[in-house]
Amino acid sequence: VQLVESGGGLVQAGKSLRLSCTASTRIFSEYSMGWFRQGPGKDREFVAVVTASEQKTYYSDSVKGRFTISRDNAKDTVYLDMNNLKVEDTAVYVCAARRYYSGAYERPEGYDYWGQGTQVTVSS
Repeated sequence: VQLVESGGGLVQAGKSLRLSCTASTRIFSEYSMGWFRQGPGKDREFVAVVTASEQKTYYSDSVKGRFTISRDNAKDTVYLDMNNLKVEDTAVYVCAARRYYSGAYERPEGYDYWGQGTQVTVSS
């Protein structure tokens, strides 16, 4: 499964941005899709996930209330709508896919496929 992200860029603090991640699989609906990010000098951090069958969503505390994850199974795409962006949101954002349960959604080790990432830079 290949994952391709798009939508990153440079944006001012307080503005919004939408990221997209398209998967090359005919069974996209069977994958839980997550977003992670890695800022300069930081470890990879969980951002959000939308599950496969029930499409439940979970967020990190740092983005809850500002970011929204959603999916369109007809387009094999997952989205991350980011509002009220902050300078500390600056990072490479990477989408990931997992088909079977493999531990907590926040653990990167539980994901099978990863995209290349897209850079998001938030200026003050």
